[in-house]
Amino acid sequence: MHTTDATVPDVRATEPIQKNLTEREVKPAEHYLDSGYPSADLITAAAGQDITMVTPLLGDHSPQARAAEGFDKSALRIDWKARQVRCPEGSTSAGWYPVTQHGRDAIVIDFARADCRPCPSRNKCTSSVRGTRMLTLRPRELHERTATARAEQDTKSWRAKYVLRAGVEGTVNQALDVAGIRRARYRGLPKVRVQHAFSATGTQPGPARRLVDHRPTTQAPTSRLERLSCRFAS
Repeated sequence: MHTTDATVPDVRATEPIQKNLTEREVKPAEHYLDSGYPSADLITAAAGQDITMVTPLLGDHSPQARAAEGFDKSALRIDWKARQVRCPEGSTSAGWYPVTQHGRDAIVIDFARADCRPCPSRNKCTSSVRGTRMLTLRPRELHERTATARAEQDTKSWRAKYVLRAGVEGTVNQALDVAGIRRARYRGLPKVRVQHAFSATGTQPGPARRLVDHRPTTQAPTSRLERLSCRFAS
C-alpha cells in the first residue's frame, strides 16, 4: 500500500512504488498500471531496471492528431543523425534546437516560412499565426520508446495481456467495499497512512481467504444481499 497526499498526481507515485518493491526484493518483471502512472521517462527508466511497464500511454492530442487528415508527428520523418525532420510534402526543417522544458530535455524543430506558407497542405500541418510548423520532440530513445509503446497498445495481443489489470481493479474495489478506505477514520495524514496499511493487510484475495476458512475453492462467493436473505428465510 502506497499512500500520498491528494494533491500528488499518480505519475509521481510510480517511481517510489517500484523502488520500494525492489528494496523488498519483490521487483516486478511486469508492472501493470493505468494511464495515470506512466510517462516516457518512467518507462525508459523502468526498462533500465528490467521492469516492463504494461500501461496505456496517452495518445497525441495535438490539433494535427485530432484532425481527420492532419499531419501529426508520426507523419514526419526524423533523421536523428542529420538533426533534420522532413514533412510529408518533402520540405526539410530549418532549425533543430536542444532545450530544457519543465526540467526535461527536449528538441524544438521549426520549418522555414518560405516552405510552409506556399505549401498546399499547410492547413493539415499547422494553424500557427506565423504560418509555419513547429514541433517539440523528446530525445531519441524516449521518442522511439513512446512511439513503440503506442503502436503496441493498439494490437489485440497487448489488449488481451492488459486484461490482467482487471484483477488490480478488483482488489481496489475490495479495499473500498470491505475496508472502507475511502473514508479516513482518523485526523492527520500519518494516522491515515497507518489506516491504509492495516486495511491493505486485512484485504485478502478471495481464494486465500477461503483456504483460511477451510472452504473449498470451487465454492462461489455470495453477495451480502444473498446472505441477508438467507438469514431472514431461516
